[in-house]
Amino acid sequence: MIQNKIVVRYQDGRIFKGHTNDFLPAKPTFHISLTDSLPGSSPYEVQVSLVKAIFFVKDFAGNPERKDIQEFLTGKSAGGRKITVLFKDGETMVGTTQGYDPSRPGFFVVPADADSNNDRCFVVAGATQSVSFV
Repeated sequence: MIQNKIVVRYQDGRIFKGHTNDFLPAKPTFHISLTDSLPGSSPYEVQVSLVKAIFFVKDFAGNPERKDIQEFLTGKSAGGRKITVLFKDGETMVGTTQGYDPSRPGFFVVPADADSNNDRCFVVAGATQSVSFV
């Protein structure tokens, strides 16, 4: 069973780190085994509608002082459509998507910055202020 390493950022500012093996974009809930939970603890149920975004990360620590590049480098080809996401909290994310549909609850974005700690991100549509193609 694949264990995805994720960071869940809620719209109210809470952040949870852990692993999931039951996240599906169309499901309203999934479970996360928190990194700081005791062995044998039950996973925490996450309601997707309360979430800002789910980050599928390379490393839980990351580098809090590093700022991702929010533009596409000249000469680098991007897979998918280039997109800019403005969240309701003012954060901007630039990347590519293969499946943005405003009628769906969310969509995946791959960061424009290849050195980002995020492999991909599931953006919850209800947490966005605007979404535009570049």
